Amino acid sequence: MKIDEIDRKILESLVKDASISVPKLSEKIKENPSVCYSRIKRLLRRKLIKKFTIVVNEENLGYPMKAIVGLNTDIKLRENILGKIKDLPETRVIREVTGRFDIMMEIRARSLDDLHKIVTGSIGQIEGVVRTETLIELKTVVQDPSFENR
Repeated sequence: MKIDEIDRKILESLVKDASISVPKLSEKIKENPSVCYSRIKRLLRRKLIKKFTIVVNEENLGYPMKAIVGLNTDIKLRENILGKIKDLPETRVIREVTGRFDIMMEIRARSLDDLHKIVTGSIGQIEGVVRTETLIELKTVVQDPSFENR
């Protein structure tokens, strides 16, 4: 789908701050508020905007550890595994992938000990999980890159 300069400016602004009001957005991109409002509605209808959301500061909620866990699975039990890891409260993202792993998941933990319990207890004990490999994130370099950098 093609978008014009006004749509691009709206998308860039909303990616950076989805809570911006239409009047402030219109000031920022130098367009009439009614134009901004109608363009946002059109972007939603065209499904170029999936949803408006927030980013929670999980460190402040007591989950400072982020890890990526790669899973090798028994293909016959994949749907069951996906359902069980989806229900874990520590799960943030699940991706089915190609390559070395079948599933990659992002999880949050309160401590290294907590992470160990999640990976070896909760995930590792699921029937059909053959092997796991855990990568602990040391630092986030980029999070939620703006639309203009994609």
